Amino acid sequence: MKPLVLLDTPALYYRAFYSVPDSIVNADGHPVNAVRGVLDTVAQMVRRFDTDRVIATMDADWRPAFRTAIMPEYKEARVKDEEAGTEIPPELAVQLPIMNRVLTAAGIPIAEVAGTEADDVIATMAAQSKTPVIIVSPDRDLLALLDSSAEVSVLRPRKGGEWEALAQTDLPTAYGVPDGARYRELAALRGDPSDGLPGAPGIGEKTAATLLENFGSLESIVKAAKAGVKTGGLSPKRAATIIEVEESLYKTLEVMRCLTDVEHGIDLDRVPNSFDRAGVEAAAEGQNIRRSVDNLTSALESVSGTAGAASAHSAAPGSTATASPPSKSAESAESTVRNGTDGSWAQSRLVGFDLETTGVEPATARIVTAAFVDSADQVRTWLADPGIEIPESARAVHGITTEFAQANGAAATQVISELCAEFAALREEGAVVVGHNVVYDLSVMAAEVARHRPDIDFPSIIPTIVDTFVVDKHIDPYRKGKRTLIETAKSYRVELLDAHDAAADALAALDISRALAEKSTEISAMSNDEIMAAQADWKRSQAAGLQAWLRKKGNAEAVVDGSWPMS
Repeated sequence: MKPLVLLDTPALYYRAFYSVPDSIVNADGHPVNAVRGVLDTVAQMVRRFDTDRVIATMDADWRPAFRTAIMPEYKEARVKDEEAGTEIPPELAVQLPIMNRVLTAAGIPIAEVAGTEADDVIATMAAQSKTPVIIVSPDRDLLALLDSSAEVSVLRPRKGGEWEALAQTDLPTAYGVPDGARYRELAALRGDPSDGLPGAPGIGEKTAATLLENFGSLESIVKAAKAGVKTGGLSPKRAATIIEVEESLYKTLEVMRCLTDVEHGIDLDRVPNSFDRAGVEAAAEGQNIRRSVDNLTSALESVSGTAGAASAHSAAPGSTATASPPSKSAESAESTVRNGTDGSWAQSRLVGFDLETTGVEPATARIVTAAFVDSADQVRTWLADPGIEIPESARAVHGITTEFAQANGAAATQVISELCAEFAALREEGAVVVGHNVVYDLSVMAAEVARHRPDIDFPSIIPTIVDTFVVDKHIDPYRKGKRTLIETAKSYRVELLDAHDAAADALAALDISRALAEKSTEISAMSNDEIMAAQADWKRSQAAGLQAWLRKKGNAEAVVDGSWPMS
């Protein structure tokens, strides 16, 4: 039987809530960053361990009465609402029902037991499981469940999208203790202010490990302190401290001890539950979590060997066409105007373009997703396997994990080739490609073409470009505030529900370009060649102005690149 993955869901959704941008909102305007983060993590675990046996454990009571009876200060500092007794911010609370509905429909049981925390449910299931158990949590306290009597490991997130796997045999090297029981005593000595656990003042993790190594247990350390022992790291000052806080240390040890006999009501041998595709679709409707839902669905189906009826929104690996862009033949009546030769750029066929990448430096960033958009219903998108790890900082922005890109993305060379073909066709047609700060996107494209298709002369296939960042700054140079796509969209009352999704960003830039054309009749009347030449001048002027400002503020070496349309 496949291994059992136990999610410390509260710890995971808090981590996602504070690390994934809250600009990602649903149709009701509520953030869905925590939902996305948890669903992407679940998909990653399913692929990593090749198992659909996943359970999402929850806190039915994050400050259980049996723990606060021992230590009233347990997690007391976290209470945000005294009357409700909760620590959950309202922006997070509204997301939890959405997350639960998706997980339940996907066949992932939700496990919570009245009067207990997720840790207690995890400890019980780990003790009962007949198969290897992987606990997924950033909480170090769960390392106390590692011992030689069960095949249990803890997977903890690290920086850069990496995960640290720890088993009982890793504890001596990682923390200087032999097993989970001693780790709990180390944690009691070290303390945890965020949980209201005071520890022993002046005794940190390394000192606690030394004392446990030399004396064997917390009980033996206390006895040695009372006996006046002055060796093994037990100085007179430390001994006096331990004697003074002895009662608190034992209370902390008891508070940290997880229950192993809670009635969770789940038959572990029958996990997962059945996958309800219609239920998943219904739970995702209007929530702006489509990509994460598709990611999870794909992962679960890949390990179960099944595939349900195709989703109306599901995508083929690599590239998808939600609808074909208008063909030249279908537009023959407007060809003279739309090809941009006799009319203004604003009368041409306008196509939004955007990339999501692995980083912010164009020379080193790799393409993860790309989109060309004519309208909300005429979209073509690509998903690429960038060939490198997607850093956590980038994943937090666009939601694509390395594992998902590797499993579902097309080869980078294929994606670059297809994007170049699209650019060349748009140039041939006389279309205008629109993007926000598109200098970055085109610079990434140029670097990727040089990397994968050096036989293509990329500058020669670039069509007319309109950069809404450059044009907006020229039209309204003194507007205060940031000029990110999100803030610019707000300024022009353009809807942007799914920020940092390539298709959504491309569509927003497209709508902004039309708003800019309406705002300035002088600019909207320019031909394709004229708008390109004007933007080159504006970009140089804007860069020079910013460079002068930075140097005036003390950065004497500041250099701002004014290149157009690529850096």
